[in-house]
Amino acid sequence: MHIYRRHARNLAWYDEEGEPSSHNPFKKFRARPRRSSSIHLESRLAPVRTAGDVPSSEERRRRRDMTEGLSGPEHSLSFPPESAGTDRASQLESSDRAGPVPSLHSTDPINVSAQDASDDQPGLPRKRKTLNGKADDQSMDDYTMNGGGEDKDLMEKPKFTVANQIKATIFNSWMNVLILAAPVGIALNYVNVSPVAVFVVNFIAIIPLAAMLSYATEEIAMRTGETIGGLLNASFGNAVELIVSIIALVDGKVAIVQESLIGSILSNLLLVMGMCFFFGGVNRLEQHFNVVVAQTAASLLALAVGALIIPTAFHNWSDAGDTGVAPLSRGTSVILLVVYGCYLFFQLKSHTVIYNAPSPKVEKRRQRITEGDASRGIAQIGKMSATLAGHNAQQMELNDPADEPEEPQLHIWVAVLTLGISTALVALCAEFMVDSIDAITQTGGVSETFVGLILLPIVGNAAEHATAVTVACKDKMDLSIGVAVGSSMQIALLVLPFIVILGWILGNDDMTLYFDGFQVILLFVSVLLVNYLIADGKSHWLEGVLLMMMYVIIAVAAWFYPTKDKTNGA
Repeated sequence: MHIYRRHARNLAWYDEEGEPSSHNPFKKFRARPRRSSSIHLESRLAPVRTAGDVPSSEERRRRRDMTEGLSGPEHSLSFPPESAGTDRASQLESSDRAGPVPSLHSTDPINVSAQDASDDQPGLPRKRKTLNGKADDQSMDDYTMNGGGEDKDLMEKPKFTVANQIKATIFNSWMNVLILAAPVGIALNYVNVSPVAVFVVNFIAIIPLAAMLSYATEEIAMRTGETIGGLLNASFGNAVELIVSIIALVDGKVAIVQESLIGSILSNLLLVMGMCFFFGGVNRLEQHFNVVVAQTAASLLALAVGALIIPTAFHNWSDAGDTGVAPLSRGTSVILLVVYGCYLFFQLKSHTVIYNAPSPKVEKRRQRITEGDASRGIAQIGKMSATLAGHNAQQMELNDPADEPEEPQLHIWVAVLTLGISTALVALCAEFMVDSIDAITQTGGVSETFVGLILLPIVGNAAEHATAVTVACKDKMDLSIGVAVGSSMQIALLVLPFIVILGWILGNDDMTLYFDGFQVILLFVSVLLVNYLIADGKSHWLEGVLLMMMYVIIAVAAWFYPTKDKTNGA
């Protein structure tokens, strides 16, 4: 799923030439123009002529007559046969030994030795001759050193300047205007203002900061390869949820930690995937995705749900009570971390072919039939026939610009600095936001469950939500599901067990896998519904409506759900 998330971000962030502009609010602008390798590849294609392009002998003769004037009688320079023993016969005999005499109509080169003719091979540079007639091997050495004649433009490194780095970091998206809320939210915390204002301003500030954190992570991952890049995405993919959970855990707000993590899983499974199915399928009959990958992720989510049900059942129906829940949760958390490590190895090493398999695409549905559609259909058939007839003339398939690897926009140290600054700002804003939650919930206007299940997940997942929906509208359902399900699975198998072990280290015995029964049932029903909908490897807009309506029902229930007094949510 981490591979899908990387490709989905690049596809959703940037608009390609010739494609309609996307409506992604987190869309970014390239600080430097993208250098496509297709032009360089096309310039190195060997010339190929089809059978219809080869002129006949009469046509070649006519062209030669037009360029050289009217030719005389054929074999006008020939001589009568000489008798044996004469000088002329000996000359002809010596020429026969040297090789056949080329015909006047022959297009083969004359007076060229076999060694020289072999030098003119397609795809290789022609050897230069020195003054003494020897071949200059320096050109061949240069060809080999340059990687097979590759253009220097493809080999040169991108140039980074202060101007384009500032543009690529701060002015690459309209959403970065909201970053101004970060210093305002930090300042409001030290001013005697309403806690609601502190919560709202810091809530808004974290949204663009989370997008910038993902952008810096992706820039670093471009230089590390698939494996290290996948590990970076695993570490920083849900950094905002991790930071918020750590701050709430340190403050002793275990209920907020549990509710925010469960809410993030529900938000990705129901809201994000529902919007992807709906907006991606509203103009298509159906959409296809890799069912093996989706079912593998859903099975891992079912395992995570079981890891929450077992401690809850143990607490409610055993005589051990609270004394046995903590060690059971810690042991289960270690097992979940091992499972997540096995999944990373499965995705990034042993079964990468499964995740690279393309899914079939479906054309957009026509809204109405207009005049001239029949003529255009016939023309389209003719174009397809001509394409199939001349496909042999193409020697190399040029890559689609959308499939070409994205080039880094930031210098490596600028990306690292951006990652550090954005992480620090997220931590500050998250701390002030979490501190103001009590003042909001104590007034009775909003329940703590609604804040944890619904509001807090929006903070860290807003950019990923927009990314998933954008690529779904482009019929890239594998990438879309990879973002939605992959984020949920990462929280369930990595963030949640890590927080339990961190609570063990900090001496907080209330941070366990024993969750409120209401939260466990919500997660169980959501995973069950998702498993049913992705079982066939196809989706349509009605399935998206089902997922979104389930999320609305959960939001209404969370609004009226009373706040528990116990820190463990019991």
